Amino acid sequence: MTILKPLGSSLPAAVLGIGFFIGFFLLVALLNKKKWFYTAFFLFVAFGVIAMVDFWRWEYNYGHDLNPTAAIIVPGMAYQPPLIGYKQLLNFAAYSIPDMGGWIFIGCGALLLLCVFFEWRNGIKSKKRNPAAALLLLPLFFLSSCTTGPEPIKTGADNCAFCKMTISDPRFGAEIVTHTGKTFKFDDIHCMVSYYDAMDKSIKKTSTVYLTDFCGNNSLIQTDKCILLLSKDFKCPMDGHIAAFSNEDSMERIRQTYPGEKTELTLNR
Repeated sequence: MTILKPLGSSLPAAVLGIGFFIGFFLLVALLNKKKWFYTAFFLFVAFGVIAMVDFWRWEYNYGHDLNPTAAIIVPGMAYQPPLIGYKQLLNFAAYSIPDMGGWIFIGCGALLLLCVFFEWRNGIKSKKRNPAAALLLLPLFFLSSCTTGPEPIKTGADNCAFCKMTISDPRFGAEIVTHTGKTFKFDDIHCMVSYYDAMDKSIKKTSTVYLTDFCGNNSLIQTDKCILLLSKDFKCPMDGHIAAFSNEDSMERIRQTYPGEKTELTLNR
């Protein structure tokens, strides 16, 4: 039994490859940039794959490009050694295992893969837990948690939470704001009352109800600060016939155009 000796190597190409990676990794260390580190890793892996493919081609030519005048010719028989491991070639035992340089290359690749893994994991952790970012966002959290006031009703964009119709007239609108800051907008006081009656009692107790001021810029005012006018002449979206005012003077001035009487809003809490 004969054991085949190493097939040899292309020394100039290997030296050039090693020299390239030594210089490239030194450059990566100086730049200290993550993208260059990943580039170096992928180039190193690509170099290893190309080297294995080239070695396999060399073995293929070695086992198939035979001398036609050889003393022993077995039809259909190829003498290609294995890429890695053991293979029986007639009465020859062929072994292919990495030499010292190959093991060094494999060890470097394993260390690079380990570095890539730790770099990736550290990047994930820094995104999940960034103390500086958390401190910067903390004031915003308190501001958002403390801001439970009403949101302006956007005419033509917001929909009534009860009847689902688009709010078209801001003068008769209403809004419910929960203690968590969630808002429910309505196109008519009648819709707001119907929606409020169906709400859970625990939510009612911690919610604030606002009505739109019929005059001015139609700002939202709390119900306990409103003066209400009931008039059949009001063209309310859902025939609620009630308008809210922030003061008595405004209500009296509008009552000259829309005759009616003062009323009160009673909510079942």
